[in-house]
Amino acid sequence: MHAIIGYAEIAHEESRRRGLVEPGRDIERIVAAARMLGDRVGRLLSWRDDRQVDSQATAASEQQALHHELRTPLNAVIGYGEMLIEDLADTGFTDLRSDIARLRTSALELLWHLDAVIRFPSTRSRAGADAGVSPLPFAGQDPLRDISPPTAGAPERESAGHVLVVDDIEANRDVLSRRLAREGYRVAVADGGCQALETLAKEDFDLVLLDLMMPDLDGLEVLVRMKADERLRRVPVIMISALDEAQGAIRCIEAGAEDYLTKPFDPVLLRARINASLGKKRWRDQERQYLTRLEEEAARFERLLLSILPKPVIDRLGQGEVLIADRFDEATVLFSDLIGFTARSAAAAPAEVVRYLNRLFSEFDALAVELDVEKIKTIGDAYLVAAGVPRARRDHCNAVVQMALGMLAKLELVNREFGWSFEMRIGIHSGPVVAGIIGKHRFAYDIWGDTVNVANRLEAGSLANRIQVSEAVVEQLGDGYEIEPRGAIDLKGKGSVRAYFVIRSR
Repeated sequence: MHAIIGYAEIAHEESRRRGLVEPGRDIERIVAAARMLGDRVGRLLSWRDDRQVDSQATAASEQQALHHELRTPLNAVIGYGEMLIEDLADTGFTDLRSDIARLRTSALELLWHLDAVIRFPSTRSRAGADAGVSPLPFAGQDPLRDISPPTAGAPERESAGHVLVVDDIEANRDVLSRRLAREGYRVAVADGGCQALETLAKEDFDLVLLDLMMPDLDGLEVLVRMKADERLRRVPVIMISALDEAQGAIRCIEAGAEDYLTKPFDPVLLRARINASLGKKRWRDQERQYLTRLEEEAARFERLLLSILPKPVIDRLGQGEVLIADRFDEATVLFSDLIGFTARSAAAAPAEVVRYLNRLFSEFDALAVELDVEKIKTIGDAYLVAAGVPRARRDHCNAVVQMALGMLAKLELVNREFGWSFEMRIGIHSGPVVAGIIGKHRFAYDIWGDTVNVANRLEAGSLANRIQVSEAVVEQLGDGYEIEPRGAIDLKGKGSVRAYFVIRSR
C-alpha cells in the first residue's frame, strides 16, 4: 500500500514539474485513489483488531466487505495507470512511464494478496503462510513488458458498437468508458441501475457493461428487468464486479448475462469479450433479419397461391395430397359475359382494353372476397364463380345471386369511369358439381358437370344486364328476391327449360 502511495506521489510531482496537463489529471486521480486506499486499509484493519468475530458467516461477510472496499480504489489505480502507460508510450518521458508501471505492478501485487486471502481463508495457516502459498507472479518482471497499446494486434471490427457502461463508482465509469472510446466504441454512462433503465428506455444499445453491486438497484435486478422487456431482451449484457465470486457469476449467466468479468480488467481480455459479445449480437441480428425475410417471402408466396387456388386446396397440397378431386352435391355456379366486347376490343387500343378488364374484374374479385364465393377463372371477358365449393355452405345460392346483383352495379360504376357502355349477360344454376386440380404446370382449380353446362347455357341465352336463373335457383331463393318469370326457353343439349330473371333483393 505504501509503495502504491509513494509511486503515485512521485509521478504526481514529476508531471507537475514537466507541466503535463492531460496526463497530470489522470495522475491526480491515481493519487486520490491511492490515498483512499490507504485510509480504508487503516480503518478496516483497525476495526478488525478491536473486535471478536462471532461466527464463520460473520467472518465471510467481513472478508467480502474488505475485498470490495479495497478493490474499488485499486481498480482506479490500475485502470488509470494502464491508460497513462499507453499515452506515454511514444513520448520521451521514460522515467515517468516507468514509475507509473511500477505503481501498476504494486497495485496488481496487492490485488493478488487480497484475492489470496479471500479465496483461501481457512487453509492459510501460519505454517502455510511461512512456506508461501504460491510465488508472486510479479517478482523479477520488467514492469513495462506486459503493457502494450490496446490496438496492437486487435482484431478488426465490422463497425463500432454503442455501449452503455453502468457503475456507481465514478472512477470505474471513467476508466472503462475512456478505454472503450479508445477502442472506437460509442459510449454512454449511467451511475446506477435506475438511471441505466431510464437510458435504455430512450436509446438503443449494442451492449451493456453492468456493475453487479450498486446501491439503488443492483445489477442482477437490472438484468432481470432487461430480459423481461421485449425490446431489451436481445441486448447482450456483460456483468462486471469487484468480487471474483463463482455463485454470483452463475446467477448472472442463468439470468441471461452474456459474460461475467471481474475488475480490474485486463485490456486484451476486455476487448476480446466485448468483440465476442458484439459479434454474436450481429449474427443474431442477421439471423432475425433472414427469418423476417423468410416469413415475408412465405407470406408473399401464400398470397400468390391464394390468388390462384382456394385456401383449403392449398392446405391439402401442403399436406402432400397429389390428386385432389371432390364431388359437391349442392353448389351454385355463375357465368357472366360482356356483350360485344370482342368487337370493341379489336378496335380499341390494347392497353385500354386490358386496363378496363383489369379494373372491372378487380371489382368483381373484391366482391367475391366480401361474399366469400369462389372465383374459379376468367376466360377472356367471361367471369366464372361458384359457391358451395371447395367448402360446403347452406346459403350457396343466395351468395351467388348477391354476387350477380353486385356485378351489375360494379359494371355500371366502371362504365361511367371509362366512358364506355358495355352490357353483361349472367346465368346461374344450382346442382351437383365435381371440383379439383388439373395439370401439373400452371395448374388451376376448376369445376365440371351438368350444373356448370346449364349455367353456361343460361348465360348465353340471357338478355343484356339481366340475371337469368333456373327453376332450381328460384326454389332455393324463396321469397327473398323479386323474380320475373321468363317462361320456357330452349337450351342447347337440354331442350326446353323454365327460366326466370332475378330483378332485385327484397
